[in-house]
Amino acid sequence: MSRTRYNATARSLHWIVALLVIATIPVANIMQGEDIARETQDRLFIFHKNAGVIILLLVLVRLIWRVFNPAPPLPHSMPAAQRLAAFATHWLLYGALLFMAVTGYLRVSAGGFPIELMDWLGLPYMVPESEAIEEAAQAAHSAGRFVLVPLILLHVAAAIYHAMRRDGVFRRIWPPLGR
Repeated sequence: MSRTRYNATARSLHWIVALLVIATIPVANIMQGEDIARETQDRLFIFHKNAGVIILLLVLVRLIWRVFNPAPPLPHSMPAAQRLAAFATHWLLYGALLFMAVTGYLRVSAGGFPIELMDWLGLPYMVPESEAIEEAAQAAHSAGRFVLVPLILLHVAAAIYHAMRRDGVFRRIWPPLGR
């Protein structure tokens, strides 16, 4: 009998990353506002930087997990174009999440700013302070949102579509825990 759902580990990783990403997007917009108290802004930056580290680590764990635990097959009734769109969107999302985490890391570390979680874990910074790297990474990180956010919206729209159709696709990843 073939599996029809992701296992509990994959579902948990998916929903933890999803919640963190969904939290970091409005935080990124708010923390850059001009009418925000400096103390609040600092706390939002700390949250955003450290959430980025956690997202990076969880996405890497998820990719490794997926190598050894492939996705369950999509329903045979699903049109080939939708199968291709699902495949492409998933891998583009992985790529966009890694891109955002890496460019965020480069921007912060090249800018000489602390990443509190890395400091707490005793992890070394792998990039020297460099204004050129910081500026390039900041531009790339800022531009990356114009890819990541539409991919997230497409993914959510597809999830809603399949949940409404009750074709088994949404059930593959929901609920995050349990059988």
